[in-house]
Amino acid sequence: MDILGFFQQRKQRLIELAEQRRQTRKTSGRIRIKSHIDAVLDAHSARRLFTDITGADPLGFPGYAKKAADLTRRTGLPDAFICASGRIEGHPVICVELVGEFLMGSMGTAVGEAVCRGIELATERRLPLIIFSASGGARMQEGLFSLMQMAKTAAACRRLSRAGGLFISVLCHPTTGGVSASFASLGDITIAEPDALIGFAGPRVIEQTIGAKLPEGFQRAEFQRAHGFVDLIVARPQQRAVLAQLLALHAVEEDVAHAFASRPAPRAAAAPPTPSTRLSPTEHVAIARNPARPHIRAFINGLFDDFVELHGDRLFADDRALIGGIARFEGLPITIAGHQKGADLNENIACNFGMPHPEGYRKFLRLARAAEKFSRPLVTFIDTPGAHPGAQAEERGQAEAIARCLFELSDLQIPVIAIITGEGGSGGALALGLADKILMYQYATYSILSPEGFASILWKDANRSAEAASVMRLTAPDLLSAGMVDQIIAEPPGGAHLNATAAIAALRVPLRSALTQCSAKATADLLTERYQRFRGY
Repeated sequence: MDILGFFQQRKQRLIELAEQRRQTRKTSGRIRIKSHIDAVLDAHSARRLFTDITGADPLGFPGYAKKAADLTRRTGLPDAFICASGRIEGHPVICVELVGEFLMGSMGTAVGEAVCRGIELATERRLPLIIFSASGGARMQEGLFSLMQMAKTAAACRRLSRAGGLFISVLCHPTTGGVSASFASLGDITIAEPDALIGFAGPRVIEQTIGAKLPEGFQRAEFQRAHGFVDLIVARPQQRAVLAQLLALHAVEEDVAHAFASRPAPRAAAAPPTPSTRLSPTEHVAIARNPARPHIRAFINGLFDDFVELHGDRLFADDRALIGGIARFEGLPITIAGHQKGADLNENIACNFGMPHPEGYRKFLRLARAAEKFSRPLVTFIDTPGAHPGAQAEERGQAEAIARCLFELSDLQIPVIAIITGEGGSGGALALGLADKILMYQYATYSILSPEGFASILWKDANRSAEAASVMRLTAPDLLSAGMVDQIIAEPPGGAHLNATAAIAALRVPLRSALTQCSAKATADLLTERYQRFRGY
């Protein structure tokens, strides 16, 4: 062998040895798991659960058992999961985490069993459940046995929900396939990490199927929130604080009287002006429509604490014309929902001038059902010209969405308080107005449709809107005398837009009184009176 051949052989041998060392490190080196659970639980509170669960190889898939055993040795985990009980700022919880470092967090029989046991334990102990998902979906190496974990975990979620349990689903990067299509999408509240990939089919599969490039941001967390499937986007460093806030809002509370007892009684607002100082119906309409009039976000900021806005209808989109979430009113957890208008043209365009599409009403229904599940009173704020009358709204079922709101509110087994703050237009307003107590601001209006529409339909002349306003009996005094509202909330002279702080503060005592009165009634009596109220019109 010549000298050149010797050195080439030597070089090749060194390359082979380096590759062997690299492979040895790859197969024998420990994988450090940065546990999501450990990051959110109080220090020293975590107690690991279900460490006895081990994986299976039901198909005898070549090399699978060896690979899984190697990952168990390197991660110290029985499979792609961590389960623990613990506390978050003192609130006891059950947590489950899917670990991406173990076969991409895929769900085989072991993971499905761990998730199911975690759900069942939360149900049994009546504790909140938090699941952190980071998964490529079903585990191919376990075939149909893996697929059946979807049904198994979804059924367990249903039992938890029926028992009144809180489930917060946290979607990490990525959450796809059989995991996203089962328990991960069934939370009462769904949180996603920024830019996390979330979807059923992966982007490459979709692109190959449709033969086209997907748009930027497709299936990312922000995309999913805009399309109605995610409540909140929260970066990992902030998740512990947000989870603690949500747990506190869902904690078991005393009754309304007890919650209010520790609070000083607010001063009563001034009485509404006497009839001699009333404005004309047309002037009421103009004030009710004033863009500077306080809208729902101003009421939330002025009256409520710890507000967490929740997004989406879980079907199509997050409609910004109707917003809602959870908050506290004088210490009492409640659900808030209402129409949102803007203070200027750009804001009004963004929220469609406070005219919801069907997805807005379906978001409201989702929040109302959650309020009932967790025994929170529901407070609605009505301020809309009406439901959006466009072609797309009709395609997506505007009439059905409004009808479903009325259907559900009629039998919602919690107190429902409606507050008409500006325009109360048509069925788009009534969808939030089937309530036990209806409060109405002094210069607000409530009518079958706008005066212009009324005049156009009956008289074929929209210019007769002032005449229409006079005959429609749409002012607060008119509706109070007819028994359609329970109380008028006084406004500053000239309207709420001239002193929004005072106008908002005027609602505190009436709202507190309404909540106290309704919450003191037995559920059966509350529902009977609600039915009889509307039955009697």
